[in-house]
Formats: sequence, structure tokens, C-alpha cells
Amino acid sequence: MIPVKSTEEQRDSYTRAIIEMWHSATRDQVRRGRMWYPEAHEFAAEISAGNTHKGAGVVAALSANKSWAENCRLARKAFSEGTASGHFSDAVSKANRIMAGTDPAEVLPMNIKTGCFYVCIAQPDDPESVVIDRHAHDIAVREVYGQRERGLGAIGRYNTLADCYRRAAHHIGELPSVVQAVTWVAHIERQR
Repeated sequence: MIPVKSTEEQRDSYTRAIIEMWHSATRDQVRRGRMWYPEAHEFAAEISAGNTHKGAGVVAALSANKSWAENCRLARKAFSEGTASGHFSDAVSKANRIMAGTDPAEVLPMNIKTGCFYVCIAQPDDPESVVIDRHAHDIAVREVYGQRERGLGAIGRYNTLADCYRRAAHHIGELPSVVQAVTWVAHIERQR
């Protein structure tokens, strides 16, 4: 795991790795990455009869350890059946609370992946939010961890990487969420 309190040298290294991954992305990967959150936003609106924040909240609540296709299937099913299922009880409970009308920001942990995922989907043009998942971590550290623990539940570690994505985004001239999505697409497609 990376340190909870990284040195400036380590942060520079993580930022450079993100920038390098951005520059290695094909034009098509950049195009698809740029559209990732806007398309997720449209999906959230579609499944929730136009209540994008509710749709984004349910998608985020049901996202942990799920592929995007499975995440979408579970969220769509939750809205069509009126109740969430098919996930850990904590995730299902959060999704059900959001569907019942509780503000997703009151239900989701807003300072780590799930809450940031909600914000990026609900507001794709948010200038600060960035999702640090296992892939974002692996990009920054230049190593595929596989099933090894990354420790992204530690706020300091999460924020270190989020700040590095923001720094990379500033350097590139893009939103942090766009940099994360483009590098995610490029990284995932290299793993296949």
C-alpha cells in the first residue's frame, strides 16, 4: 500500500504516472473516457424517471466490487422492482434509502469512492470530484495490484491520490473526472 502521508516526491511520481497514462491513451479511448460520466449521467436519469441525483445515488450505492455492466443491471432492476437486491446488505440498504427519498449525500460516504462516484455521475462537470478506485490507484502507482489490498478506505491515502489526479488534470487542462475516466479506459483495455 502507498503511505497514508506520501512525500512530495511520491506525489510527483503518482501525478507523472497519471499524465503518462493519459498521453498513452488512443484518440478513441480519450473520446470514450470524456463521454463516460455524461453517459452515466444519462443512464441515471433514464432509470430514475429523470431524478438524476436519485439514479446516480443508487448506481453509486450498488457499485462496490461490481463491473459497470452488473452495476447498471442492479440499479435498473432496483428501480423497476422498487427495491434493491443482489448486493451486500449495506449496499442494498443504502440504495433503498436513496430510492425512498433520502438525499444520497446523507447516505453515501462522500469523502471516498462511492460518494465521489455519485457526484461524478450526478454532476459530470464538477470541477473537483474524482473517483479513486482500484484502477485509478494502480495507474498512479504503475503496478497492477490484482487482489491485494490498496487501503483506499483510509481518507489520507484516498485524498493523496485524488489530489494527484487533480494535479494531473490541471497540467492536462481537463476535469479530474475526465482524466480519471480516460486513464481508466486506457488501463482497463491494456489488461485485456
